[in-house]
Amino acid sequence: MGVGGRPAYPSDLSDEAWGLIRPVIVSWKGRHPSVSGHEGGYDMREIVNAILYQARTGCQWRYLPHDLPPKSAVYYYFGLWRDDGTTETIHDLLRWQVREMRKRHEDPTAVVLDSQTVRASTNAPKDTTGLDPGKKCPGRKRGIATDVLGMIIAVVVVAASVHDNAIGIALLDKVAASAPTVTKAWVDAGFKNAVIEHGAGLGIDVEVVQREPGTRGFTPQPKRWVVEQTWGTLMLHRRLVRDYELLRVRSNSYYSAFPVIPTPVDRGRWGQVGAGFARDNRGVSAGLIGWSLWVQRLSRKARTVSGAL
Repeated sequence: MGVGGRPAYPSDLSDEAWGLIRPVIVSWKGRHPSVSGHEGGYDMREIVNAILYQARTGCQWRYLPHDLPPKSAVYYYFGLWRDDGTTETIHDLLRWQVREMRKRHEDPTAVVLDSQTVRASTNAPKDTTGLDPGKKCPGRKRGIATDVLGMIIAVVVVAASVHDNAIGIALLDKVAASAPTVTKAWVDAGFKNAVIEHGAGLGIDVEVVQREPGTRGFTPQPKRWVVEQTWGTLMLHRRLVRDYELLRVRSNSYYSAFPVIPTPVDRGRWGQVGAGFARDNRGVSAGLIGWSLWVQRLSRKARTVSGAL
């Protein structure tokens, strides 16, 4: 059963998963009392469940089921947590925890960069979209940097007409700022010398992973295959299959979210373990990619790391 006795949705947080992030949410709530002194009539866990439901199913905000909090309340908290960095804080804590469970240092030393073009909503402003000349696809282009476990470190969302070089440079800047321990990056052939030179200036050795001669179709590439797994997992969330957001700043909230990202846990089973939260170029927190799967998979490990948050 879900919270309050309602039937549970598959995207709902488990008790263990909620226990992991509850201290952060409760602390935030304590620092943001209502000016009227009203405590609010909605359970914070249900607010998170509604956000996860929307990200997973891809429904419009006003189409949230009636047994979840209304759109006005859910989007209110979604926007606040996105803008003040709360989602980023949750993501970082979960990512550090997962890396420690995998016997790795909290901060990565290597990342994988990649980009993906998706069609945009018909109401997206023309100056925020473009045509990807290589894939002949109109819309927006998203770029991500993941660690070697597939968890998102940085996200960039731009018009599809923007070259991968610009995306790679922006991602490297974000990586250098948020994870200064990174000294190695793997990219595909779409990223050219400009990215390599920019990485060298940041102390990051950028290596282009070339396809084996004669290979056709999708073939997992050494080192880079993990970022393809990340894209595949993100596509399980219908909100990400197409860019439905009017503004790119809102798109970022889903592309780095939940941070957003897959890692092999539980004997090699793929699942998302955190929110791939990052910040866009204007400093607005980006969050909510696949939080549902990340946190739910992470909850299976919750008993062994209880109290970590």
